[in-house]
Amino acid sequence: MLLTVLGCSGSVPGPGAPASGYLLEAEGFLLGIELGNGTFSELQSRRDPFELDALLFSHLHADHCSDFSALSVYRRYHPRPTIDPRANKLPVHAPAEAPTRFSAQYGTDEADRAVTNLSDVFDFQALRVGEFQIGPFEVVAAAAAHPCESFSFRISHGGRSFAYTGDTDVFDGLADLVRGVDVLMAEASWTHGGAVIPNLHMSGRDAGEVATEAGVGRLLLTHIPPWTDSSAVLAEARAAFRGDVVLVRQGASYEV
Repeated sequence: MLLTVLGCSGSVPGPGAPASGYLLEAEGFLLGIELGNGTFSELQSRRDPFELDALLFSHLHADHCSDFSALSVYRRYHPRPTIDPRANKLPVHAPAEAPTRFSAQYGTDEADRAVTNLSDVFDFQALRVGEFQIGPFEVVAAAAAHPCESFSFRISHGGRSFAYTGDTDVFDGLADLVRGVDVLMAEASWTHGGAVIPNLHMSGRDAGEVATEAGVGRLLLTHIPPWTDSSAVLAEARAAFRGDVVLVRQGASYEV
């Protein structure tokens, strides 16, 4: 599996740094994971957006999904699409309120929102806790600790395993979900202690401790806000986990 980072800034985009967005590819199948502020521009610089085979959203905060509206315009109005987007609706695996949320984001006023229905070019599929398939990927979803319907994921293919925490605090079952994965991509939005809000995000130390408890192979850190010292987050994670720890970079790709 190949993971490409479209953006990794936490909570908001930073200067020249898009928010959360990733591509995961195997067997020619292109799965988009999140589509936050600025990521659609990055997607276009790398791939034809019509090459997306499916989208997966951990939750519906803007920094993870705001560019869905841009993708909607692209799929509905592009004059020369490389596929017919109405005959080839894009599967969107997301929390249950995604169709309403994205239609409201797309609509310009109350009258427009009343008639906007993006199901002409998208096939919305409500996420649930448990196992399901997206193309060649076997996915396990668990409920995350965040102030809205949110999920963490374990994704497997061809004997390899990758986990993505989404936005979450440490929760009972997180270590079990990610146990033994080859690569764990964990959010780490702040350093440990201080003005930490429960059930919102993890620290660098939290991410490292989960990686140690779960016995993962490699730890990728993401979702670090522009106001957080990324070097301090990295140091915390490395102190808590003896394996390889990497701060993901916008535009970088990683074998997972």
